[in-house]
Amino acid sequence: MTNQIDDIKPLLDQKAAQYNCLDFIDTDPIQIPHRFSLKEDIEIAGLLTATIAWGQRKSIINNANRLMELMDNAPYDFVCNAPKSDLVGLEHFVHRTFNGHDCCFFIESLRNIYQNYNGLEAVFTKGFQAEGTIFGTLKHFREVFLVPSHEQRVTKHLSDVTANSSAKRLNMFLRWMVRKDEAGVDFGLWKNIPMSALMLPLDVHTGDVARAYGLLSRKQNDWKAVEEITDILRHFDPHDPIRYDFALFGIGAFDNKEIG
Repeated sequence: MTNQIDDIKPLLDQKAAQYNCLDFIDTDPIQIPHRFSLKEDIEIAGLLTATIAWGQRKSIINNANRLMELMDNAPYDFVCNAPKSDLVGLEHFVHRTFNGHDCCFFIESLRNIYQNYNGLEAVFTKGFQAEGTIFGTLKHFREVFLVPSHEQRVTKHLSDVTANSSAKRLNMFLRWMVRKDEAGVDFGLWKNIPMSALMLPLDVHTGDVARAYGLLSRKQNDWKAVEEITDILRHFDPHDPIRYDFALFGIGAFDNKEIG
């Protein structure tokens, strides 16, 4: 670790504190699961929102809100108990390439997970305990999620880390579920995956900022890049490296990636 990179830590600490605050919720898709208090509602709303979290943030939030309305604003009850006739309303849901067919499969798979695998937390936890890494966690989750019969098209909405995907949206979902601090943005609902193991939700914006600050040398935004940048963030904070997601994202989204 060079002194030049270490010199960036105070700025990242400052920016992480600036954006890791309750005001952040009002501008971010995390506001959708924050509408709920039941653990299972938060998990399901969080996963579905994270799944469609690409494109304009306003569109993501609007469509996630619409999806919750189509689920009667009770996602856990809907997933577990809605008859097939109630799924008709989901058939016309669209967010970019995520369509009603994909949405119905996600509901079916979530039902299978809550009925037969003790819920989302149990699936993610089993994956982590098997290998002790988020890579293994996400690999196991994808395998379980795709157990129900499905068309090939739905698989593109589930990042495949074994194919070197950065898994930005799933890593963001894990940040929401696992991280816990006094700021209260992330939920910290899941206790058996340590914050220290989390990986950065890497996308175009956080990748550009990381490269501008000399924190990332790899040009592709893939899993190898996630490992590279997260290793550096763990040097800054071994216990909670992904709090710097707020800094890298905030600089890119709100500070126009200004350096210094």
